[in-house]
Amino acid sequence: MRDTPPHFVFLQGMPSPFFSRIAARLRAGGCRTTRINLCFGDFLFWRGRTAVNYRGSYRAWPDYIDRFFVRENVTDLVLLGEQRRYHREAVAAARARGIRVTVTDFGYIRPDWITFERDGMSGASRFPRDPDAIRALAAALPIPDWRPRYVENGFHMAWRDLTHNFAQVLFGWLYPFYRRSDARPNTLIYTAACAWRLFTNSRLKPRADQFVRDITGAGAPYYVFPLQLDFDFQIIAYSAFDGVAEAIQQVLESFATYAPSGTRLVLKEHPWDPAITCWERVMDSHVKRLGLHGRVDYLRGGNLDDLVRASQGVVTVNSTAGMRALQLGRPLKPLGQAIYDVPGLSFQGSLDEFWSHAPPPDTALVTDFLTALAGTIQIRGVFFEESGLGPAVEEAAQRLLDGTVGEPAMAKKLQEACSEASMTNAV
Repeated sequence: MRDTPPHFVFLQGMPSPFFSRIAARLRAGGCRTTRINLCFGDFLFWRGRTAVNYRGSYRAWPDYIDRFFVRENVTDLVLLGEQRRYHREAVAAARARGIRVTVTDFGYIRPDWITFERDGMSGASRFPRDPDAIRALAAALPIPDWRPRYVENGFHMAWRDLTHNFAQVLFGWLYPFYRRSDARPNTLIYTAACAWRLFTNSRLKPRADQFVRDITGAGAPYYVFPLQLDFDFQIIAYSAFDGVAEAIQQVLESFATYAPSGTRLVLKEHPWDPAITCWERVMDSHVKRLGLHGRVDYLRGGNLDDLVRASQGVVTVNSTAGMRALQLGRPLKPLGQAIYDVPGLSFQGSLDEFWSHAPPPDTALVTDFLTALAGTIQIRGVFFEESGLGPAVEEAAQRLLDGTVGEPAMAKKLQEACSEASMTNAV
């Protein structure tokens, strides 16, 4: 029997009340919680007696967090993304000490799901890659109602993100040794670039929408390559590419040599790309070199679902756009480590073979895959809009209390039902 209550330590999370409200729920359930603030932006979103501030160097962090885990009898670590600076070292120390690690981020399923799983995401996820294991998981779970319940509040998301980042710009001297935990560019440059790109994209929206109508209505075969953010940990940690430029080069070279001559390729820019590097220029340089003029297009905007639905297939490193390709029944080729890189879902041959030989995904397996995802490592809700934040907090806290993070959502109820049945039979 445990002499002390479970102790949950929270590191950086979304700039929202998600973590602090989970912690309040855990404390109400008899647990101890601590937040370790690494920068002033963290402090703004969680302060008080349950928070401590780390102002030491990044070099000293691994020793600090390991000693903290031991001294404070920590049982659980909860954080946003296991590949961030500070998080990588904390996860390694936690695993060495037998401390449970729970990782969260935006959902693999969009738009109103949150990822909540053990140890890591994407390439580090425990979710099975074996079709039979996925089918077995799905068989014990109900098919969810996929109709969207919640709409994320984009204004709140942008405002809180800006608040977190500019707080560090203005008050970084309070945490003088902090090193930014993600790989985004300098806040001032990134914010200005994003604002300008969003503005110019809004001006180009009619043109992008018309392009989608034209290409989907023409009937000519084409493929879609959704680009990702160059600083996304999906690229940095879970692919072999140095960045988006290298992925563009590989895809275009393969397309030039192996795609049927009558096909086209559409590169779709990520909607939040700040365009500090102009990927259209990168694309154009390869188009010119490879003699692909008239066969490759660059799209800033447009409806992704419409574009994918009428395509021959989707090539991606490991974007969540791949999930949409599966849901829409289109052939899919991931180039990095992706949770959907499963036989029967994605094409298992080479990229060169994909252009001519990729079949559509197994519809029944797609249904089972989505059902298994939703019932194990996804939580229904959002981070910033109150209507979806409350239910997400409640479910996340309950899974942490029950110790069922990453397990089928019905596991606890099934265990209780079996226990009750056993007791009844014994009587």
